Amino acid sequence: MTFSIDDIRRLAPVARVVVASTKGSVPREIGAAMLVTQNTVEGTIGGGALEYEAIRVAQAALMTGQDRLDKKPLGPALGQCCGGSVTVLTEVWGESRLNAFVSDVIARPLPGAEPAMPMQVQRALSGYRAQGQKPAPGIISDWMIEPVTQARRKVWIWGAGHVGRAVVSALDPLPDIHIAWADSAPNRFPVDIPSGVETLIAENPADLVSLAPPEAEHLVLTYSHALDLELCHRILSRPFGRLGLIGSATKRVRFRNRLAALGHSAAQIDRMECPIGNPALGKHPQAIALGVASDIMSRGNEGATMIEKRA
Repeated sequence: MTFSIDDIRRLAPVARVVVASTKGSVPREIGAAMLVTQNTVEGTIGGGALEYEAIRVAQAALMTGQDRLDKKPLGPALGQCCGGSVTVLTEVWGESRLNAFVSDVIARPLPGAEPAMPMQVQRALSGYRAQGQKPAPGIISDWMIEPVTQARRKVWIWGAGHVGRAVVSALDPLPDIHIAWADSAPNRFPVDIPSGVETLIAENPADLVSLAPPEAEHLVLTYSHALDLELCHRILSRPFGRLGLIGSATKRVRFRNRLAALGHSAAQIDRMECPIGNPALGKHPQAIALGVASDIMSRGNEGATMIEKRA
């Protein structure tokens, strides 16, 4: 979990636990973080006894309002065998603290450090901005520096059935992704929807296609072939990032013919990728979701294949 103002604001007041520095073999990298309330945990700093203790410390910090900096050797005393050490920064975030930061980089003193920004930090921030780059997270002169992130990738999931639920569950924890989830009625969705997922409801979900940004990555997973076809037709009729359709190779052929009859060119129809997922993993909803999530992560925000192509 990266530094997301939106996630923190959604849960505030919340304790944010971030790996500030590492030495030797450790389970997670600098900048790995989780958000802790008295009842929930989002993200991970590596699991095991380290994370269990960090959650306990974070929940105590929420009670006191005090930030903490703790160095944790990952050895027998903690019940872990990595052998390295992790410095964990725990900060309590609320609206007033969030409002004090409006930059694309969050720089603040570690607990106990001087509040005046050191010259090294000032020079580092000036250099990053002059180059139009964001810094890697880390500690400079007893100050923690982290880039603020916003979800760059917009994934629109059409259908809240078994596969849709599995895909949302697989994608929701991933950084840099915002999920919009659409279906025809509230009772189509599960009771527990991840807090960061945007739900959209319309009697005809295809009417919502016009709301999607032009870079949106669409996964069409509904219960109805007729609705799937209308969704594909409307998505292909406007700018979009990617389009994946659940179904068999036979369904793909049928949809190609029907979309051609609706006036779409062969080149445009070629952008519809069907079936989705990794066929080697099988057809179980969770297996399909794993394949889709793996493809999304492996291709990043570029033009590689998100959907497994099958002839």
